[in-house]
Order: sequence, then structure tokens, then C-alpha cells
Amino acid sequence: MKLKTILEKHNINLEENFYKDIKVFIELLQKWGKVHNLSGSLDEDSIYENILDSLFPLTFIENFSSFADIGTGAGYPGLILAIARKDSLGYLIEPRIKRVAFLSFVKANLGLNNLTILQKRVEAVDDLKAELITSRAVTNTKLLIELTKNIKQDNSSYLFYKGSMLENEIEEAKLNDYKVVSRSDRNYLYIKG
Repeated sequence: MKLKTILEKHNINLEENFYKDIKVFIELLQKWGKVHNLSGSLDEDSIYENILDSLFPLTFIENFSSFADIGTGAGYPGLILAIARKDSLGYLIEPRIKRVAFLSFVKANLGLNNLTILQKRVEAVDDLKAELITSRAVTNTKLLIELTKNIKQDNSSYLFYKGSMLENEIEEAKLNDYKVVSRSDRNYLYIKG
């Protein structure tokens, strides 16, 4: 099934430019991924699922003008969000040099002027504030909130891509104003600012 069909089935409607750019991303990921072990599965279906996973929250979160993605890895969700939302400033925070090299290569190839890539740990970032803070499979919710307080604005929202341990994490982080949306094995935790 084509990526466009998959996304539109989930009410994610993007311009044709997105599909041109994402095709380049997929080709680069498959080339680099084999050499540098960037991502688990490099077959088209797995990549499509990761792209859908990255973009699905756009169907329920509020609009944002800037976001910071913690531990972007091979580009999920931060790079995909930056390609889909060129009207937003994106910051990809990734400490590992191979991944930063890949992300920078994709950024240059696609001319993503809305994107800044930082080779740092998030707790070492001190010169940016983001409206939305995202993270997929980095650490538990309580620790993520703690580690990202230096890049948070007063009204920042959080979007964490979580698995099955989410209920325990919500309890441990003592959250009260949040929303959980589930799709397949994924739980999206949205904490509005």
C-alpha cells in the first residue's frame, strides 16, 4: 500500500511536496541504515509504519510553532514532523554522532531551513525554548519531564510516544492534565501546556 493511502486513511492529509521529500528520506535511510545500523527495520512497510507513527499525533494535538525532539535517532518522530510541518521550527536533539551525521545529510538534501540539529544531550541544551517537546522510546515520562525543563516555555506541551508501561509512568510522574490516544501497540501521551 502506498504511504499516501496509509496516511490519508488516518486523516493525515499532506501536500505533494511531503511525499517527494519523504521518498528521498526513505532512500537515504535505507542506504545509510545498512551501513550505520541506524534503525531496526529498513523494509518499506516498517518505514511506512514509523512514518505513520510519527505523524499520527497531528490528528489530535494542537497546532505548534516550534518543537524539540529528544533522541531523534534515525529521524522518528522529529525529522518526519519537520518534513511535514515546514511552518514550524524543529530542533532535533541527538547525542550520537552517526545519527547526527545522517540527520544533517537529510536536512541538507531536502533543504530543511526550519530545522536545527544539535549533537548534545538534552540536559546540556540551554539556548532554546520549544512550544512542543516530543520523544519516542527515550526514557520514562517523569525523567523526560525533568531532563527537558531547561528547554520548556511556560506553556509548552509534551508529546511522548509510549508503549505498554504508560499507566505506571503516569502515576509515577503524578500527571493530572493529560490525554492518552492509543493506536496499535502505541500509546501517545499528550500533556497540554
